[in-house]
Amino acid sequence: MNFNATFIGQIVVFAIFVLLCAKFIWPPIMAAMQSRQKKIAEGLDAASRATKNLELAQHDAASKISEAKASAAEIIEQANRRATGIVDEAKVEAEATAKRIVAGAASDVEKERNIAREELRAKISELTLAGAEKILQSEVDEKKHSELLDKLAATL
Repeated sequence: MNFNATFIGQIVVFAIFVLLCAKFIWPPIMAAMQSRQKKIAEGLDAASRATKNLELAQHDAASKISEAKASAAEIIEQANRRATGIVDEAKVEAEATAKRIVAGAASDVEKERNIAREELRAKISELTLAGAEKILQSEVDEKKHSELLDKLAATL
């Protein structure tokens, strides 16, 4: 091997290049790599925290949904109980109203029956008087025979 001045010059230039690179270029590259490494680590930590927060949020959402379902079921049950109560109250009220109507109708029927009886008695007494008048061919005095006619009407 031949060592000449060119080779020695190249070694010196290469050594100066390595020293300059080590002094001025390598530290900023290493700083950038460390900064990038730090940012990646922080990103991974943030992703891990976000995953945990997401799991907590999903758990909270699931528990709130189950609570809401339970609350809705309770409200529906209360509404059903209230509806049943209202229906029962309406039935009782309708039955009471029906009884009042039936009692009123029975009372009206009884009144109408009594009125019809009285009218019938009056008609019978008139017809009896007319019949007796025709039979006797004379006029029967209603005032004289009112007591007799009242007894006759009472028996009818």
